[in-house]
Amino acid sequence: MKRFVFIGICIVLFAAGAEAETLYVTDMMSITMRTGPGIENKITAMVPSGQAVEVVTPGDQWSFVRLPNGKEGWVLTRFLTSALPISITLENLKKEHEAFRERTGSMTEENTTLKTENENLSSELTTAKNRLNELAEAYESLRKESTEFLELKTNYEESAAKLTEQTQKVEKYEEELTQLTAQHNIRWFLSGAGVLLFGFIIGFMTKRQRRRPSLL
Repeated sequence: MKRFVFIGICIVLFAAGAEAETLYVTDMMSITMRTGPGIENKITAMVPSGQAVEVVTPGDQWSFVRLPNGKEGWVLTRFLTSALPISITLENLKKEHEAFRERTGSMTEENTTLKTENENLSSELTTAKNRLNELAEAYESLRKESTEFLELKTNYEESAAKLTEQTQKVEKYEEELTQLTAQHNIRWFLSGAGVLLFGFIIGFMTKRQRRRPSLL
């Protein structure tokens, strides 16, 4: 027995400088950690399934390991595995699933926010389009009114110019008519005066001729 323990200690000292390997306790059960490589040694701890241990000294039947809390001891090698235990794999999958759910929830919330923003933008775009149509109609109406106003202004200016020209012509005609009327009246007056004078002369001469026979 002492010889077996001595060999184990030598093995431990020989392998102390080697790089330690991390293995896991299988998913089968919890295993015992003992003070030596044999079931006759004292149990110092119960290592649960899925527990990661640092293998300080590997062996065919027993391996000297160190727990994360620093406690050391011997465990059966056949209960150690380099494969990630199902429990840890499941836990990692649960964490990944939870993280995925959080990301999904965040993406769903972001999608909802983007959808709301898209709806708001669509509503604003519709409002802007309606406003643009109203402005286009107002512009077209104003353009037509401006065209009609310019046409009316042009027609008014042309009519005013024609009226001014006609007014000037009428004033000229009235002035000429006034002159002609004045000349006509003068002529009539002169004609009447001439007739009266001629009648007076004839009457005077007639009276004179009548007086002469009476003197004879």
